[in-house]
Amino acid sequence: MNHYDDIGKLILRLSVGILLLMHGLFKLMHGIAGISALVQANGWPVWMAYGVFIGEIIAPALLILGLLTRASAVVIVLNMLIAVYLAHSHQLFHLTKSGGWLLELQGLYLFGALAIALLGAGRFSVGGARGRMN
Repeated sequence: MNHYDDIGKLILRLSVGILLLMHGLFKLMHGIAGISALVQANGWPVWMAYGVFIGEIIAPALLILGLLTRASAVVIVLNMLIAVYLAHSHQLFHLTKSGGWLLELQGLYLFGALAIALLGAGRFSVGGARGRMN
């Protein structure tokens, strides 16, 4: 593996991690009443709504650091699959007015995290390229 692969992994980790962390911090500051309502409407226990903090704050922070990277990326993938199921499943096959997929943002988080889970953290990470779950 060359030096550029590790830089690419760093850029991908930082992009997905920072952008998703912003969503999590917003929810932390403004509450998750909307998510709680979606969870309840689907017959799930309300406490499951708090999982959004794991998927949108803890996991992205670990991605940014490059610690337990693959596991954190899998948590984000699961978080995004649940988010699409609960809030966006009716939009799966719709386009925006400019022709883009209506779920572009969710798709980028989901598939970006999936790529990180497959690629690992790379050399520029706290856990190191060969670290456990990196």
